[in-house]
Amino acid sequence: MEYVKLNNGVKMPQLGLGTFQSNDAALCEQTILEALKVGYRLIDTAQGYGNEKYIGNALARTDVPREELFIVTKVWFRNHEDCRRSILQSMADLRVDYLDLVLIHWPFGDTYRAWRDMEALYAEGKIRAIGVSNYNADRLIDLIQYNKVVPAVNQIETNLQSQQQENREWMEKLGVQHMGYGPFGQGRINDIYDDPALTAIAAKYDKTSRQVVLRFMLQMGVVLIPKTVNPARLRENIDIFDFELTPTEMQTLSRMDKSQPLIGNPQNPALVESSAKWG
Repeated sequence: MEYVKLNNGVKMPQLGLGTFQSNDAALCEQTILEALKVGYRLIDTAQGYGNEKYIGNALARTDVPREELFIVTKVWFRNHEDCRRSILQSMADLRVDYLDLVLIHWPFGDTYRAWRDMEALYAEGKIRAIGVSNYNADRLIDLIQYNKVVPAVNQIETNLQSQQQENREWMEKLGVQHMGYGPFGQGRINDIYDDPALTAIAAKYDKTSRQVVLRFMLQMGVVLIPKTVNPARLRENIDIFDFELTPTEMQTLSRMDKSQPLIGNPQNPALVESSAKWG
């Protein structure tokens, strides 16, 4: 496993397991245990995923010491006005006495109130690092300018079609770690894995196209959380630390960027308007 160091000195695994849509209790628990068995140490969830209790059940069963784990959750925007209570409930559901990273899930609602509650829990040692998710550079800069703690992480959609190059430049400037979700586009860009340039690189290293994509983003410095419940894919996704892409290969893959988010653009007014209907 490779690690990054956050702006507060906390060490974070660069590859973890995403759990979006892992809503079957038994399967979710089984997947977490299998992931920990094959070497994953970062587990990413969210209040909005509805699976924190399932993950907590798995964490209670594992033999992996708590200090080796890196547990991430995200505060649902409906909970911003009672953010402290919601985080303490997440800790109870996950069956941990501290969280490694807590993020504001979306830049909707009373984010400033939520952030100050998170700052307080961070100061108390109940959270090792705090950050945000789905923030574009303008929202990130605004949050930094009007609060005490600089976000340690910004988790945003990141894949070959939406590489977030401009946002990443700003995050590097601000000292905020880029964390990418949806590295495979949540199934929306399957045809890209047959691209001749990508398959040629994969063949050179005796890897799959998806492994090359993950390696590409790791070498860009992105923390990744690919989601799967397939044991074979769990092993495939983590088997990316024994090769390194050349600068030319990195340039080839960077040219596949279309700068078009596939999953959700937080600056889209229609998305913000529809958030009022979300549970």
